Amino acid sequence: MSSSAAVMPTAIALAVVKTLVLIVGGVITFFAYKAYRRTRQPALGYLSLGFGLVTLGLVLAGMSYELLAVPLMTGILLESLLVLAGFLVIAHSLYVS
Repeated sequence: MSSSAAVMPTAIALAVVKTLVLIVGGVITFFAYKAYRRTRQPALGYLSLGFGLVTLGLVLAGMSYELLAVPLMTGILLESLLVLAGFLVIAHSLYVS
């Protein structure tokens, strides 16, 4: 099997996994935001923001590479920065609660 033939299943698997990350991360973000709206607890607001940033970061690198022709390393850097920011916001949400 040639290397290009092996790339196609990997690319499909990556697209499926990234789509699932977007769906599951979106659902978690939605429920965290819904809890915030119900309780008005600032910690839940930060938690929903943090999960939203992590989800966005995990999906953005591949999308920016595929759709916007951003260099892959730049996309990965952007992804990592958003995930870091999301984790910092999540840590803050745990600290303020």
